Amino acid sequence: MNPVIFIIAVVASAIVFGALGFVLGGLYRKKVAEAKIGSANEEALRIVNQAVQTAESKKKESILEAKDEIHKLRSEADREIRERRAEVQRQEKRIDQKEESLDKRAENIEKKEEALAEKHKDADRKAEELEKLKKGQLEILERISGYTKDQAKEYLLKEMEDSLIHEKAVKVMEYEQKTRDESEAIAREIITTAIQRCAADHAAEATVSVVALPNDEMKGRIIGREGRNIRTLEQITGVDLIIDDTPETITVSSFDPVRREIARLTIEKLIQDGRIHPTRIEEMYAKATREVEMTIKQTGDRAAIEAGVNNIDPELKKLLGKLRYRTSYGQNVLNHSLEVSYLAGLMAAELGADVKTAKRAGLLHDIGKALDHEFEGTHIELGVEYAKKHKESDAVVHAIAAHHGDIEAQTVVAVLVQAADAISAARPGARRENIENYIKRLEKLEEIASSFDGVEKSFAIQAGREIRIMVDPVEINDEKMVLVARDIAKKIEEELEYPGQIKVNIVRESRAVDFAK
Repeated sequence: MNPVIFIIAVVASAIVFGALGFVLGGLYRKKVAEAKIGSANEEALRIVNQAVQTAESKKKESILEAKDEIHKLRSEADREIRERRAEVQRQEKRIDQKEESLDKRAENIEKKEEALAEKHKDADRKAEELEKLKKGQLEILERISGYTKDQAKEYLLKEMEDSLIHEKAVKVMEYEQKTRDESEAIAREIITTAIQRCAADHAAEATVSVVALPNDEMKGRIIGREGRNIRTLEQITGVDLIIDDTPETITVSSFDPVRREIARLTIEKLIQDGRIHPTRIEEMYAKATREVEMTIKQTGDRAAIEAGVNNIDPELKKLLGKLRYRTSYGQNVLNHSLEVSYLAGLMAAELGADVKTAKRAGLLHDIGKALDHEFEGTHIELGVEYAKKHKESDAVVHAIAAHHGDIEAQTVVAVLVQAADAISAARPGARRENIENYIKRLEKLEEIASSFDGVEKSFAIQAGREIRIMVDPVEINDEKMVLVARDIAKKIEEELEYPGQIKVNIVRESRAVDFAK
């Protein structure tokens, strides 16, 4: 057989068989698919039926549960209503009981009010009877005593006043004695210790300076031709030059001690130089001024170091240096300030107070005396102003303001500075006092004492450190003497300035005189 034909025949057979297989396969798959669709429909129908049945059963169960819930809620509501009704009934019963109780109380109150009204009436009747009895008793008492009601009241008040004056005087005496017993010994010991530990020499300072001349011819050279040299000296230095018959001396007089010192140095330098004429006078004056200013600065620094006081403003140190040339009643003010600083510090140490503040306040307490002739105001006012200006502490400023008693001392440091100032001024020979001022102080002391009622005579004795007062024994009794002494002492403190203390000594004396014939 021809091979080509065979191959064609084989291929044709394969195609036929392939086509036949495909057709038969498609029919088979169709049958299988239809079978699966049929079973799926059946399954779906079964599931739907089952779901319907389940839903029906759930519906029935939900309905039953809802009915049970409704029944339960209804039962609870009924129970709650019953309980509330029972509670309302109990409240109503309680209210009824309270109303009954209130009614009973109201009845009792009405009965008590009626009884109280009766008692008030009875009390009014008794009060009227007592008033009548009182008037009767007062009439009997007035008739027996011979006093009216007002007179008796005045008599009793006077008796009570006298009794109170007596008791007050006794109490004052007791307290004063107790205070003296407890404080005087301690204060005396502290002050004595401070004085012993600070022994200072005193020499009265002069208010004029004397310049020694090598010979009397120098007087003529200082006066100059037609007095031009002495006029130039007085003009430049601001002092008065006194040239009298005293041999080989010239007196320099000025109220300003610094000017007086500069003038003294200027004259001494002119004498040493030998050339005395206006131009040379000006040169020597400038040189002397620089020397005095340097001395003032060094003196202020040295005073602060000696007192042990640090951090003082340079301006205040300069004022301290100026105090070297100032005097008070002949006492050098710088030496006095240093002594007050030492004494205040020693007493502060004994008392356990602030030693540094006490020494600082003592050193600066008279700082205003370096200014009081240059500015208006007392040395206390100027001292307070400059201490505040240069940032001193309130304690130091207060001590400066209070050291003469112009204001009441509020701190321990202020009191110590007062005491130290009085001690330094009261040392024997520390100060000299003008005789006129001394007599005026004694007269003022006697005048203050004589201004009180009942004082007959008064005598200032012991250089004004004691005032002895004679009183009327009828007008002032023993108890009243204590009060009068206290009032006089207080007035002396307010109106007088004095060093130390003044003893007020009252003498009451009754005398009876008769003659035997």
